[in-house]
Amino acid sequence: MPLPRSVEREHLHTRKISCEGYLRQDGLWDLEAHLTDTKTFGFDTRHRGYMEPGAPVHGLHLRVTMDLDFVIHDVVAVSDDTPYPVCKQTAEAMRELIGIKIGPGWMREVRSRVERKASCTHLMELLGPLATTAYQTMHSALEERANQQPVKTKPRILDTCIALASDGPEVKARWPEFYTGPQDSDDAS
Repeated sequence: MPLPRSVEREHLHTRKISCEGYLRQDGLWDLEAHLTDTKTFGFDTRHRGYMEPGAPVHGLHLRVTMDLDFVIHDVVAVSDDTPYPVCKQTAEAMRELIGIKIGPGWMREVRSRVERKASCTHLMELLGPLATTAYQTMHSALEERANQQPVKTKPRILDTCIALASDGPEVKARWPEFYTGPQDSDDAS
């Protein structure tokens, strides 16, 4: 269902973010994110001259290579279109993420390694959607690995959203040993 109609308005800006996940032949995983910002109107800039309507103000690419434990093995960033020439230098700073494990507290670790004044706000913003894309990409492999483990521990995904609440029907069906909701009367017998 689309959003309800709004008041009359003028379209000025579009930001598109796309994320894709890949399983590599070497067993690692590539997660790629692309961000494009465009304006619907032309305007003058100090460094790039006149920008035609629809010309990318930002055109940024980020690839993070990780293993199934979410440890980052490589990072490649490319800034094709930027408002300032210095912005292109930030791509190298993203390599400081190599060795970080995506999980609780990882953005705090990112900020401790990549100084704000040496980074690009937009490349940093791509890390959030890229992390969730990693999980979606690797989900089947993670479940397969978990099912092969002799002792099950509580899946970290439980209680992260309404669908996976530990007292909800999905957890009751998929992970009954971690279900915390009310027991059916015939379950008690």
